Amino acid sequence: MEVFRTIASYKQYLNEVENEGRSIGFVPTMGYLHAGHLSLVERAKRENDVVVMSVFVNPLQFGPNEDFERYPRDETRDLALMESAGVDAAFLPTVDEMYPGGGGTSKTIVTVGGTVAERLCGASRPGHFDGVATVVSKLFHIVEPRRAYFGLKDAQQVAVIETFVRDLNLPVEIVPCETLREPDGLAMSSRNVYLTPEQRKNAPALRRSLLAIDEWLAAAPETTAPELERKLADAIRAVPGAELDYAQVLAYPSLEPIEGPVAEAGRFIAALAVKFGGTRLIDNRLFHENER
Repeated sequence: MEVFRTIASYKQYLNEVENEGRSIGFVPTMGYLHAGHLSLVERAKRENDVVVMSVFVNPLQFGPNEDFERYPRDETRDLALMESAGVDAAFLPTVDEMYPGGGGTSKTIVTVGGTVAERLCGASRPGHFDGVATVVSKLFHIVEPRRAYFGLKDAQQVAVIETFVRDLNLPVEIVPCETLREPDGLAMSSRNVYLTPEQRKNAPALRRSLLAIDEWLAAAPETTAPELERKLADAIRAVPGAELDYAQVLAYPSLEPIEGPVAEAGRFIAALAVKFGGTRLIDNRLFHENER
């Protein structure tokens, strides 16, 4: 595995790959890798000649009171996991390399308008998706992949990225991949390491609440989105130590409100954001398609 820390050195590698006519599959991450990240690598390896993985904790997507400094980092461990998973090239830029203006800021920002970026995490974390769209756009221009792989645990992020790729005519295929889970159902996340033993015991309630939707809809097929949101919220508020950020049911990927019974809606998402102490967890389910 080759390791690159500058854009210039990676571009030399890219020229070699392109001259050989090999396709690139790209897995962008913020590091502290887990099995969910490695499952993206596994799929990318099946569908491309070369797999590039980046590790970059992006300051632009963290708010002033969020956990940028505290976000878990372990470069030695990440590099070992990448190599064992068969990653061909690792891109690990510094903040100054990605944002040469200094201070982890950019004068140019990619903003995705409309409900797709304004609801869910976009409402509770203002500016977050501007940071996501900006850094992912930059990474696409640097790495120049044919395909890029993202987990559906961050389904809103996937929708935001698909939107700006379509709107800006970027030549990248976005490949959404299923959420990997612990045996008790908790979605794998780098932030899970923050949980205390008691919080970790209670955190799978997010998944259990989302699975309960099948039972609720079977008992009351006329249930509307607001009614379903109230049921989800009540289920989370009954969990010791859980603080609800949001429980929402929306059309997907537009994230528009759903009129009438959700059982008669098209593709929709039920999404949760819950805090356990200082740790914010998200989870979701997509309905009326294969539940990835």
